Amino acid sequence: MLRLIFVFSIVLLLSVTPVWGHKNSVSKTDAVLKAGVSCINITPQKLPVIVNGGFFPQYVKTVQDPLYARCLMLQNDKEQIVFVVVDSCFIPLAVADEMKRLAHEKTGIATNRIVISATHCHSAPSLERCHASDPDKDYRAFLPDKIAEAIVVAQQNLVPAKIGWAVGNDPNNVYCRRFLMKKGTATTNPFSGKKEDRAMMNPGVNNPNKIARTGPVDTAVSVLSVVSKENKPIALFANYSTHYAGVRGGVLSGDYFGVFAEQVKQKIAEKIGNDKLFDKASDQFVAIMSNGTSGDANCIDFLNPNRKFDYQSVGRETAEAAITVWSNIEYFDYVPLAMTEKRITLSNRLPTPEEIQAAKEHLATLPEGKLKTGADIYAQNTTLMVDYPKTSEIPIQAIQIGELGVTALPGEIYGITGLEIKARSPFQPTFNIGLANGYFGYIPPPEQHLLGGYNTWRTVGNCLEVDAEPKIKNTVVELLQSLATKP
Repeated sequence: MLRLIFVFSIVLLLSVTPVWGHKNSVSKTDAVLKAGVSCINITPQKLPVIVNGGFFPQYVKTVQDPLYARCLMLQNDKEQIVFVVVDSCFIPLAVADEMKRLAHEKTGIATNRIVISATHCHSAPSLERCHASDPDKDYRAFLPDKIAEAIVVAQQNLVPAKIGWAVGNDPNNVYCRRFLMKKGTATTNPFSGKKEDRAMMNPGVNNPNKIARTGPVDTAVSVLSVVSKENKPIALFANYSTHYAGVRGGVLSGDYFGVFAEQVKQKIAEKIGNDKLFDKASDQFVAIMSNGTSGDANCIDFLNPNRKFDYQSVGRETAEAAITVWSNIEYFDYVPLAMTEKRITLSNRLPTPEEIQAAKEHLATLPEGKLKTGADIYAQNTTLMVDYPKTSEIPIQAIQIGELGVTALPGEIYGITGLEIKARSPFQPTFNIGLANGYFGYIPPPEQHLLGGYNTWRTVGNCLEVDAEPKIKNTVVELLQSLATKP
């Protein structure tokens, strides 16, 4: 209870303190800050493709919105740091590492100075098995070279720059989607590794059995802005902690993340009178929205009547929140850049022999072995874990940009975790990039594991140990502190 009171006080602080600026950087006349951006089209060349955003695979052949990889590179006299945000549901560790290896070969940039994250849109080609969906092999082979290309182009576009940041607020599009339910009413899953669940995801607006949300959310819209020496916009890199908005109709789309990028471009163009910012093929300016700590959050307010929203409205409203604070950002010619990475080993939650046998017996009863229900999918996942590794290697990154802190975490992090990292960080402000440098499923705090529910159910992609969250959280705070104490 004390922890929740502490975190909710942080939420209140964020809501009433919308803007921070960098105040104490020391200018260096002998050093130059540079920035480069790129926006590379990564729409699949072969259709249909497998999309893995749901329990069962979709085979999609219609492109509603192009998919992009958007890149920002920062460089000073001591460091190079690269951020790539990809229109993808998630990127497995092996694929992220391959992307970094290719980029290193072509640019010389160290792999541990590259952040590659997914937006978590559920309307992009599958890169890894998820529930009953396989990876789309052609797209998985296609994408690493495109991400390396994005980094190459950003490096080629490096120019002297100035940088600043601010934090805005959008409480209208992020709500906790996990609820404590009346005993015996939460959805159960016999092959989940959990019993007597008390939590339920997406319980419905009119469900009378829900008691209360299981945690807070982070409503901040964090903004990192880069301009040229002549004050021409180069990049606006944002971060927000809602899951995704959702795109109807079985089509490919970058969801609200893509709408945000175009809306920001339009709004800035209107302010400065530069219609070249409208050119989607141009690398002159790139707006980027990254996913934050949205593991237990989405756009639906389950405590109130259904509100109208779609991915277009969420993109417009988050863009407006970003532009509101962007207009007053203070810029600096030079700031310290630093980055550190640590890979930690965590145990995996594995099924017992008895659980595996029960899953095999269940699958044997299915006509023609065809999966039809969520229980069928979890039974199959259980059998796939017979020889699953006992541990996983988890990459964790921390970045300093002047007095701004950034973290990169490889999973779906809960809002309460992100808020605690922000509160404990020596850098103010700090924002957290989720689904970065690999994917290890949901990372619930231990007390959330006790409640069970979908986000805790074990699969081949969602099986980190119960204590994974405090270990990841404490590691990234230690990394931030190590950066803050460097001379």
